[in-house]
Parts: sequence; structure tokens; C-alpha cells
Amino acid sequence: MARKILNRKELRKEKESAEGKEAAKAPVAKKAPVKRKSRAKVAKEVRLKAFWGVFNQSMKRHSLFEYSQEKEARKKAEDLSESQKSPHFVQLVKEVIEE
Repeated sequence: MARKILNRKELRKEKESAEGKEAAKAPVAKKAPVKRKSRAKVAKEVRLKAFWGVFNQSMKRHSLFEYSQEKEARKKAEDLSESQKSPHFVQLVKEVIEE
């Protein structure tokens, strides 16, 4: 099927004349957009404290030591590994400080 050839100049004139008729109508006042308040919640500041935790292979925490007591935590892990069948290890734990 052959397509009908469109005359772009004529189409443009028709559009401009239609716009001119619309512009002749009473202008409609546009309302200013309503400014919305931000609904984003402010992130609550959470403070963390570092500890050393002694864990077994199934990631159960056996004991907790202050961050400055790393040597004691490692010694406890070695003692538990020797006395029990499963090995124990030391890992850094961060917990939330409640004020």
C-alpha cells in the first residue's frame, strides 16, 4: 500500500492557526503548585561500642570482652578450644550504646 505524502508546511499552518484560536480565548489563570513538606525522616544517630566476642563454630557467642582486653579474649578462646571438641575464635562485635 502506498502511503499518503504529508505536506509538513500545511500541517504546521493548521496547527499554528488552531493555537491562535485557543490563545484568543480567555486566559485561564494557573494555580501555583502547592509546596509539599518533606516526609523524609531524619536518621536517628546510633552510637556503637566495640567489643571482642569469643564464638564457637556455630557462631554462638560464649563470652564478651571489652575492646582493650583482646589478649584475655584470645586466651579464653584458646582455653575453650583445648577443653572442648569444637574450636573457638575471637571476632569484633559492635553493639548499640543505650543512653
